[in-house]
Amino acid sequence: MNAPEWRPSATLDALRLRAALLKQVRAYFSQQGVLEVETPVLAHATVTDVHLASLRTRITGLGDFHLQTSPEYAMKRLLAAGSGDIFQIARVFRDGERSALHNPEFTLIEWYRLGFDAHALMDDVARLITQLLSPYCALSDDERLTYCEAMCGIAGVDPFAASISELLECVQRHGVPLPDSPPQERDDCLDLLMSTVVGPKLGAGRLTFVHEYPASQAALARMKAENPAVAERFELYLDGIELANGFYELADSREQRLRFEKDLELRRARGLDLPPSDEQLLAALAAGMPDCSGVAVGFDRVVMRAAGARRIDEVIAFPADRA
Repeated sequence: MNAPEWRPSATLDALRLRAALLKQVRAYFSQQGVLEVETPVLAHATVTDVHLASLRTRITGLGDFHLQTSPEYAMKRLLAAGSGDIFQIARVFRDGERSALHNPEFTLIEWYRLGFDAHALMDDVARLITQLLSPYCALSDDERLTYCEAMCGIAGVDPFAASISELLECVQRHGVPLPDSPPQERDDCLDLLMSTVVGPKLGAGRLTFVHEYPASQAALARMKAENPAVAERFELYLDGIELANGFYELADSREQRLRFEKDLELRRARGLDLPPSDEQLLAALAAGMPDCSGVAVGFDRVVMRAAGARRIDEVIAFPADRA
């Protein structure tokens, strides 16, 4: 019988780099006057998003709890309670995610800025990421593309006009084989195209923000006032890897409840678990959450870029295989 592998998968130099970057993150937000907070890892409710799967456990005498996929809901409750600008360095959990870029347990830097729209928050994200990475790699000026510009420019297809069959044909035209069970829903086809064709070509040596996602992919974002077909959502890419996902936050409790209900309908149709909607979040929104934008940055991936690592295992001490 082989002895269990007890050593960390990351070198001590990588762990020292990680610690230094965490120190810089805290210094950045301290200079900005943003309050560091902590929220529960375990909660009764969790996300209803069909693309995310939470892990569940049971606490004796208290019932079922979910390990959080993001601290977003609890942080919004703090915002509604008058916290002002806040950030968190959070351990989060997502089931079924294990690859060179994924570990079921990972670290997010999530923050919210009052009075910021999506573009102001993109500026904020660019400042932080540039400060973190500039000592380790040269970055060209960041760029911003609309979702339509990115899709048309790289894949050669209009994501708002193309049919499902045209989207799938586009994937194949770019040399990507379709899965055995090709997606049947429009958003799933767009996600496949983004993840296999467009995303890997974004952010070559620079921070590239993709914004104005289709309204159907709004998640927790507001719709653009002058164009309700798109959402005030953005993602950040660097060298083909997604680093961040941000929103000009939806603050309407009734609209948020409708979105939760729609998510649950989709989950039911796909035979997925039906987690309870977060009634505490909805109550907080009804009480009044201030106008703000928020973003989650995958910290492990930022460390990967600083370290020149190719796998997430190189920058975390004990990935799931060794935990």
